Amino acid sequence: MNAGLVIIAAGGANFGSLVTACARLGVEARVSDSASTITNASHVILPGVGAAAQAMQHLRASGLDRVIRTLSQPLLGICLGMQLLFERSAEGEVEGLGLLPGTVARLSAAPRWPHMGWNTLDQIQPHPLLAGVARGAWVYFVHGYAVAPGAATIAASAHGGEFSAAVARGHIAGVQFHPEKSAAVGRRILANFLELPCS
Repeated sequence: MNAGLVIIAAGGANFGSLVTACARLGVEARVSDSASTITNASHVILPGVGAAAQAMQHLRASGLDRVIRTLSQPLLGICLGMQLLFERSAEGEVEGLGLLPGTVARLSAAPRWPHMGWNTLDQIQPHPLLAGVARGAWVYFVHGYAVAPGAATIAASAHGGEFSAAVARGHIAGVQFHPEKSAAVGRRILANFLELPCS
């Protein structure tokens, strides 16, 4: 049975605003840590609030790290959830899910730390996730770590230095900002994600 959109209960995350944002798009999002529910979803979101080491510890303890690695449907990591998609994080010196190449590093050159508030997106390459999103669109960030631009980067932003604001490769995508807190631009990006074809 297709479970529609599932938000992974990754531990410590506040799901309320994300569930509400999806509801505004007419989509009912289920929050679950059930392997079968997640596996049978049409689209999956990996949110994240907190620190990388604790988040990965929770995913490993629950076996969700293995579940996430087997997914073939559209998967969207948000904020820390996006960072966990990469190979390693300097926050706690922890190995991530390894679904995307790269290392998460501290925003060491940032004028203020952490990076909190509105900032602009610079689209680097076209992707359906960013369809209809204008260059220089404003989105809302809350993070102290980030990934340098790389082959998977589809949009960048800058805070002290340039970092990946959105990434995508195959069925995997991620945004460093919070679309559920990014007004009309965030709603458009969530809608675009939900329109990505499932496998």
